[in-house]
Amino acid sequence: MTIESLPGSSGYLEAERRKITYFSNGYVLGLTAVAGIGGLLFGYDTVTEETFALLHYLLGGLLENSLGIDGKLGVISGALLYIKDDFEAVNESSFLQETIVSMALVGAIFGAAAGGWINDAYGRKKATLLADVVFAIGSVVMAAAPDPYVLIFGRLLVGLGVGVASVTAPVYIAEASPSEIRGGLVSTNVLMITGGQFLSYLINLAFTEVPGTWRWMLGVSAVPAVVQFSLMLFLPESPRWLYMKKYKSEAIVVLSKIYDPYRLVEEIDQLSAALEEERQRKTSVSYWDVFKKKEIRLAFLAGAGLQAFQQFTGINTVMYYSPTIVQMAGFSSNQLALLLSLIIAAMNAAGTIVGIYLIDHFGRRKLALSSLFGVIISLVLLSVAFFLESSITSSNGLYGWLAVLGLALYIAFFAPGMGPVPWTVNSEIYPESYRGLCGGMSATVNWVSNLIVAQSFLSIAEAAGTGATFLILACVAVLAFVFVAVYVPETKGLTFEEVERIWKVRAWGIGYASEGLLDGRES
Repeated sequence: MTIESLPGSSGYLEAERRKITYFSNGYVLGLTAVAGIGGLLFGYDTVTEETFALLHYLLGGLLENSLGIDGKLGVISGALLYIKDDFEAVNESSFLQETIVSMALVGAIFGAAAGGWINDAYGRKKATLLADVVFAIGSVVMAAAPDPYVLIFGRLLVGLGVGVASVTAPVYIAEASPSEIRGGLVSTNVLMITGGQFLSYLINLAFTEVPGTWRWMLGVSAVPAVVQFSLMLFLPESPRWLYMKKYKSEAIVVLSKIYDPYRLVEEIDQLSAALEEERQRKTSVSYWDVFKKKEIRLAFLAGAGLQAFQQFTGINTVMYYSPTIVQMAGFSSNQLALLLSLIIAAMNAAGTIVGIYLIDHFGRRKLALSSLFGVIISLVLLSVAFFLESSITSSNGLYGWLAVLGLALYIAFFAPGMGPVPWTVNSEIYPESYRGLCGGMSATVNWVSNLIVAQSFLSIAEAAGTGATFLILACVAVLAFVFVAVYVPETKGLTFEEVERIWKVRAWGIGYASEGLLDGRES
């Protein structure tokens, strides 16, 4: 079945006629930039607080003795080391160190799960404001923490804020975006994530010699949350949420700033039809419906699967092993390891910029498949490099350079595709009444997968070897390729209503057209 065969499909035909480009509407770009500050918080927090500790474990367990790294990798491992200096209990307890690291991920899991419901019940704007408040409070609590237990509480609050923001920003941007450029605009949020990661390296580096180092590192993240909160007060609610909640006049005011008069009428007609379907359904939305309704279940399978495979294809593992790869190539300075972290973060951001262009020109599905193909090749190269390095006594850094090539290729392929595609697809494949709920559930899958990878990859590497670990990840990437090829439809240029029809056709066949989107039929 092709997209063109869907009843009422007009996405590709209309895309040529409308001639809407990424920079054609400054108002939409402004909404995207402000909403994307949530991505900046996401990126800053994950680098500053998750990665430094995992790299610390890696450096302490795998590199410190055998490769001569002393553990002071500037920004990333620095904060935890400074915390250990201030709190003797943390220095003496691996459990406290692990809890400090993992608590933000735990908070993000619960924040994402609750964030979907908050988005649908109270709106995208209020969810963003709530995330900012919780995040800012958490940052202040961390910076002022008198003991490790208060610090852990602050980490939990920050995680809750990040979890809510990870759901809200993509949905808010998607619902304020013309369909022709929706992918690029939602991917801008991912650019903010990678930009936040890069920014964290620079900002934290500036605080390494300042008294109270780790307090500044963790506390300064409150600044963008306060900035976003202040700007968001002057921005409107999502126009689609307003219309579906029957605030029609407010919705039309916002839509008139996004579309020209012709498109405005078209968008209002589509929203009116969607609202009528919602009225006819006359049932409340619940978590159970996601699994009970076949078309919603199919959409959630695609969205959650993409989020899980984004993590299980090894992006964090590859990033964590980057210092090892540099050492394998024959370099030994700590400054070079820090420089590599900056270069990788910059490559990640640059690759996301490429993805912003490709996702609306090349398509989500094709971009994900191309990305995964490159990821598979890269992981095989990394696996071979580590296998050969461990089995041959002297290689003069040759296999290390092969690993560096694998690392560079991995980032080059992952960043434009599997970085932004899962978030973009999840912002557009669910019906309006389920968009926040399913988006929150799929984001929860992402955070849970993140936690599983963070807690397991070192154990797997120690048990099976680094080469085998990367080979396992390559096999997972093959499964991801098959999954995308089989389950994920192309949504490039389609309206939300046209995307809904895809799942209706997949669930019930082409003869569904005369029925409502959610007519009560179950599996």
